[in-house]
Amino acid sequence: MRDLVRRIEAATPADRDRTVDALRALAVLGVVLGHWLVTALVADSGTVRGASPLQYLPRLTPVSWVFQTLAVFFLVGGRVGAQSYASERAGGGTYGRWLGARMARLFRPVAALLTVWAVVTGAMLVSGVGLETVHTLLKLVLSPLWFLLVFAALTAATPLLSKLSPLWPLAVVLHVDLARFGLGEAAGSGWTDRLGWINVAAGWLVPYCLGACWARGGLRSRRTAWTLLLGGAAATALLVLAAGYPAAMVGVPGAEISNLNPPTLAAVTFGLAQCGAALLLLGPLRRLMRRPGAWAAVALVNLSAMTIFLWHQTAMMAVTATGLLAGGALPGLHTVPDGAGWVLARLAWLPVFAVALLVCWTAFRTYEQKRRASRGGSRVVREQRALQPAAKGRP
Repeated sequence: MRDLVRRIEAATPADRDRTVDALRALAVLGVVLGHWLVTALVADSGTVRGASPLQYLPRLTPVSWVFQTLAVFFLVGGRVGAQSYASERAGGGTYGRWLGARMARLFRPVAALLTVWAVVTGAMLVSGVGLETVHTLLKLVLSPLWFLLVFAALTAATPLLSKLSPLWPLAVVLHVDLARFGLGEAAGSGWTDRLGWINVAAGWLVPYCLGACWARGGLRSRRTAWTLLLGGAAATALLVLAAGYPAAMVGVPGAEISNLNPPTLAAVTFGLAQCGAALLLLGPLRRLMRRPGAWAAVALVNLSAMTIFLWHQTAMMAVTATGLLAGGALPGLHTVPDGAGWVLARLAWLPVFAVALLVCWTAFRTYEQKRRASRGGSRVVREQRALQPAAKGRP
């Protein structure tokens, strides 16, 4: 392990901003842990259905505040996208070459996931697994892909968005919500509900534009970070307490309104608070990333960020299915998430989920990183060079 850490440290350029990678790693791991904690698969009468402890235990709502970290991912994506495109253009590259490289990194792992699950789905149907169970499992696997589609669309539009103020998409979200919740009852909810899907782009455009502003040299002062944190938190609290927005920052089965599907103004203001907190963490993260061991862990997560994101639900479902085959319904794995016992049991299952995810990572990580053809050096060094920016300084 010490040799691995030394190799990664030696392969990292001295001028690399490691804090950006640390924020991305925190965002990805936050989503993974959040899904594992608030997603339950209940085995009942020969079928498997989805449930959430937030539905039965509303006191767990703060869990969604900690682990719903998508805004931080879009913040980092906006900074990296704007900075890398500027570097590409400065080095004489083209938009097509830049976009092709970024899209390949995103969608090579998706192709592997869809291929595997097409085979698994066919096998389940042939073996007589019920349609409700198949639907539940496929929904868990495929629902995270909306995030990649939005992220890919914003990445493709980076040249147009790199100088856009985040106030413009924020204003769009505000007016869409006014139409959805202010005019819905008076005008009929059909068209206002459809109007809400504009926020899928506008809502995540806010942190993406903040990241592009960061790449241009903005957001450097702690005053700005504190303004985002305190202003976003105060606005979110006001929307939840006075305007009737849900307190949970993730979807809850059976709830009339979801803050994520599509994103609401409360989700966006909460994301602003998260972005402010992320900027305030830069100093402590910079000091932590000077430690070779901490940096090696962050670097390895970043090398396979999409693989981890895409396969973490499959890992949980694999453990769930194995438990059913081994001995029936197990607490925290197949039971209704309606009590403290389920929570404690689920916490005990998290290391097992992590082991299953490690197996998936071992099998599918190569689809995210093109294998380098260089003959010298170890695989770790070659992969670390794939992570680091090119000689021009592209992140």
